[in-house]
Amino acid sequence: MIKIKDLINQALDEEMARNGDVYIIGEEVGKSGGPNGLTKNLIRKYPNRVIDTPISEMGFTGLAVGSSYLGLRPVVDFMTMNFALQSIDHIINSCAKTLYMSTSINCPIVFRGPNGFSKGFGAQHTQDFCSLYGNIPGLKVVCPYTGKDHKGLLKSAIRDDNPVVYLENEMLYKNEVHNVDSDYIQQLDKSVVEKNGTDCTIIGIGLSMQEVFKAEDVLNDINIDCEIINLVSIRPLDKKTILDSVNKTKKLVVVDYGYPLYGVASEISALVGEVIFDKLEFPVVRLQSKDVPTPYCKKLEDLCYPKCDDIVEEVKKMFLNK
Repeated sequence: MIKIKDLINQALDEEMARNGDVYIIGEEVGKSGGPNGLTKNLIRKYPNRVIDTPISEMGFTGLAVGSSYLGLRPVVDFMTMNFALQSIDHIINSCAKTLYMSTSINCPIVFRGPNGFSKGFGAQHTQDFCSLYGNIPGLKVVCPYTGKDHKGLLKSAIRDDNPVVYLENEMLYKNEVHNVDSDYIQQLDKSVVEKNGTDCTIIGIGLSMQEVFKAEDVLNDINIDCEIINLVSIRPLDKKTILDSVNKTKKLVVVDYGYPLYGVASEISALVGEVIFDKLEFPVVRLQSKDVPTPYCKKLEDLCYPKCDDIVEEVKKMFLNK
């Protein structure tokens, strides 16, 4: 078994060994190996390709984007994606639009770091940016959950010739999973059907998959057979996998830790409503965070995000009301 944070480290190591144009840039990525150890020991193996920077997200992101124009493949490491807000002009204007505007200049770059809810981190370090980056043409956006997701998607992102935003969650870093082969690559544009089912489709995004799997166990005990989709790909959205599943089960619950307005769950709900509305036996259910900044107080924090019981309750309603 291996921790997810070590799989991320493996993926970085293997891709740097494979391609001398890959480098890592960010705060404390060098000798300290990062706050969570994700770049641990890499500076010893690649002393000229692991670059510690001052606390200036705008500065080192701009440097990385510029170097990608010239053929290098930077992995920009943010201590938290909340700090990437300092770099948003480079990510959206200098990066996502470059190929469209130039017709010939690629921007092979990865922006990665902790995203979304983490216990006790308060309002400014728990924001979920899936919908923000998912709204931007020119970006590819992924949100891993399993060990295979974390390693396979990161390797694919580094090899991609387009900018990829890789939104991991630090509450998953210490999860122990099976090791993943060095040659495993996962498609950036595909969702993963984690369990087949016939009665209801439940879609989770990143960390929310934990509660989805708990709910699936409870529902299975009462003979409700749920199909579980790990969304993974935020942009582009894997429409076929979603529509095929809901076309089969006729019911959909989306569990999204992002804010409820203009979110990923809203986009999925709109997709299903526009394309296969006539197949639905029950309105699409969206379970999302409360529409407030995350409280620091634990009792209030616990009320902000959907839990297993919330999912079970909503699914049971669908069958009680048939």
